Amino acid sequence: MRVAMIGQKGIPATYGGIERHVDEIARRLVPLGIDVDVFCRLYYTPPGTSYHGVRLLRRPSLHTKHFDTITHVAWAAVESMLRRYDIVHFHALGPSLLASLPRLVGSRSVVTVHGLDWQREKWGRLASSFLRSCEGPAAHFPDRTIVVSKTLRQHFKQHHGTDAVFIPNGTNMPVTRPARRILQLGLTPGKYVLFVGRLVPEKGVHYLCEAFSQLDTDMTLAVVGGLSFSQEYVELLRRFEGPRIRLLDYVFGEGLEELWSHAYCVVQPSTMEGLSIALLEALSYGRCVLLSDIPENLEVAEDCAVSFRSKDVGDLRDKLASLLRDPQRVAEMGAKAREHILEHYSWDKVAEATAELYRGLAR
Repeated sequence: MRVAMIGQKGIPATYGGIERHVDEIARRLVPLGIDVDVFCRLYYTPPGTSYHGVRLLRRPSLHTKHFDTITHVAWAAVESMLRRYDIVHFHALGPSLLASLPRLVGSRSVVTVHGLDWQREKWGRLASSFLRSCEGPAAHFPDRTIVVSKTLRQHFKQHHGTDAVFIPNGTNMPVTRPARRILQLGLTPGKYVLFVGRLVPEKGVHYLCEAFSQLDTDMTLAVVGGLSFSQEYVELLRRFEGPRIRLLDYVFGEGLEELWSHAYCVVQPSTMEGLSIALLEALSYGRCVLLSDIPENLEVAEDCAVSFRSKDVGDLRDKLASLLRDPQRVAEMGAKAREHILEHYSWDKVAEATAELYRGLAR
């Protein structure tokens, strides 16, 4: 079986939840007997022909905020028709607009919806309206629609009459690292609160920085992430930067594993999500997580995390202050979280479920 994946920036994943998702499942599909090609953007994926047996097809795009994705996806969709794959798998709402094209040449198509992208605050009214209009194509253009959360499944059933397949994101077995690189970043093990994610408005980092700046604590807030066509937002965050609030760039690999391993607690203040991979990783490392009470976060954490009212700086401040005063509760919540996540979320299971969906379509 030959499969193409379209919509992601590329792999190996450095930043981006969709990129991480594609990275994790694509390399697990190969040992299951599936031949996988991943279309990658030139600026994201370095030159190389394969990665864990996955072929990397680097193709151009207009690298601007509004045209980067659609130009790359259009190229990849047309090329996929010429290559005649068995399955063409599109990722995200925007790319789903072209999900019917491969079907014209006999290929099956799949769309995975990772979140309601039109809700992202970085988009203006026109772009948001366009992305919202892509919900219909995501529901009806492909042979099968996948969603990463039960909340999204309910949304598509209610608004589009589509019984989407629920296949969540996963996480790997956590690797605990000794503190080395974080010391070079000026962080002390167990003495920092951690946020990991892209620095875009819907991640709610401005609420976190404002809340933390009001606390009387010797802890440091480590904000780990980079911009995504969001320079204006990053400049807003820099107003909070100082000895107690550190804005770090993206950190990957062993450095990120160190950050997870030694954080006192993790905060997830996002105002919209699909299913956050950073949240899964934080919980898998046994970190106590303070998260906004949006349905997508609560669905994952269940009773294994502490929640605050989304966008409420005062409630976030008070809940965080309570956790900073109660290390025993932090430890208990972290241990409970680790058990829950490792039992229910696994990239191996995600890949197997995806492969089974492919086989069903092929039959």
